[in-house]
Amino acid sequence: MRTVYALARSHDCQAAIDFLTAAFGFRVHEASKDDSGAVHHAELLVGDDIVMLGRGRPGGPGIYVAVDDVDAHHDRAKAAGAVVTMELVDQPYGSREYACKDPQGNLWHFGTYRP
Repeated sequence: MRTVYALARSHDCQAAIDFLTAAFGFRVHEASKDDSGAVHHAELLVGDDIVMLGRGRPGGPGIYVAVDDVDAHHDRAKAAGAVVTMELVDQPYGSREYACKDPQGNLWHFGTYRP
């Protein structure tokens, strides 16, 4: 069972999927769409591994870590000085998650989703 996933953000997830599959040979494992039909979350296979793609501001890769109790994890991180950049949210694809920056400015995402 995986615990850590590579993560990338894109303003247009479908365009990113099209490029990543054409340019790098990634394969679509899962693509979730919102009510308008736009992809907002995708999982791309790279060999036996998964890269998650989500709607958002691009700017570098992130790290997603699956945890069992994301609420307790959020509270612990905040108490330790992490700067929460996305408060706890229930996502339409079944995850409860949040994002934060460490003191060095690295972005971390934590949630209950395990593809």
